[in-house]
Amino acid sequence: MAKYGEGDKRWIVEDRPDGANVHNWHWAETDCLEWSRNFLNRALSNLTILDGEGNLFVKTKKIEKVEGEAYVNVRKGKIIPGYELNVSISWEGEAKDDDGVSLLKVDGLVEIPYISDENADEDPEIRVIVKDEGPIGKRLKDAMWSKGKPVIEEKVRTFVQSMAKGGPCKEELEAKQAAPKNSNNVGQAVKKEVAAPSVVEKKEVKKEAKKKEGFKTITLTEKFSCRAKDLFEILMDENRWKGFTQSNARINKEVGGEISIFDGSVTGKNLELQEGKLIVQKWRFGSWPDGIDSTVRLTFDQPEPGVTVVKLTHTDVPEEDRYGNATVVENTERGWRDLIFHKIRAVFGFGI
Repeated sequence: MAKYGEGDKRWIVEDRPDGANVHNWHWAETDCLEWSRNFLNRALSNLTILDGEGNLFVKTKKIEKVEGEAYVNVRKGKIIPGYELNVSISWEGEAKDDDGVSLLKVDGLVEIPYISDENADEDPEIRVIVKDEGPIGKRLKDAMWSKGKPVIEEKVRTFVQSMAKGGPCKEELEAKQAAPKNSNNVGQAVKKEVAAPSVVEKKEVKKEAKKKEGFKTITLTEKFSCRAKDLFEILMDENRWKGFTQSNARINKEVGGEISIFDGSVTGKNLELQEGKLIVQKWRFGSWPDGIDSTVRLTFDQPEPGVTVVKLTHTDVPEEDRYGNATVVENTERGWRDLIFHKIRAVFGFGI
């Protein structure tokens, strides 16, 4: 993740005398570290984990540390969050006997070493530390782990979702989106009175267009120093997939057969196969909203002996994942280029 303020200057808006970022054309970058500290402090402080169950009392106290980077980039209304945070939370626990007499009070820490936009669809690693490692202290530590971990994970998810919606920029973005609608209310009312039929017609067109909103198409063209047949076989062979991706893969080579790559992160099935010429597959990422499938189409052309040109068309890629992160298209395109095509060149020596 690029650090805040270190982005490519061609994409970061610079200060204008009037402070305007016209049409949000350039990347407007906002530092969100302090906002993140405040958000996590509100979300994770003074949480009651156990209140007498099993004669145990456990609660979080306060945020001790939030270190790292957090920012939000906005361009033309599109939100791209970036963050890598290391968080520590203090907690306290007490065990009592059946008569309510205190047996032991302990203090400890909950450490979350890596909350990152790159792992937004996964729960972060959580470590529980207690200062007294005796039998009762361990019992309180285990209780914090088993009962507190799900609570903390849920609070972290709310932070991830808030960053995906713009973090501290959310209200400003919503205001900008609402302003044009409000300013046009009078004009729209007049138009409805004068030309009602045409308004109905426009509404129908908009409904038609909405069906296609929220999805993008990725197109790439790559050249390899090999035969088309060789490249086709690599992409349809699970053992070679395992080799160049260093991850588990299962690939059925028949039309209608199922595929699973990148340790099951991507699943799908074969729709059409022509050896050395064409691969068409359904692809679905585990982090996508339920019910969404995309279509991958790879065509192989051999313009001269020993040279193959692959054309990728990846349609119906959602702009956001199930957690609201708007980096799906960029990450998918980067994955095709860096984790598949470039890796095949490097591992099999097909570079040009």
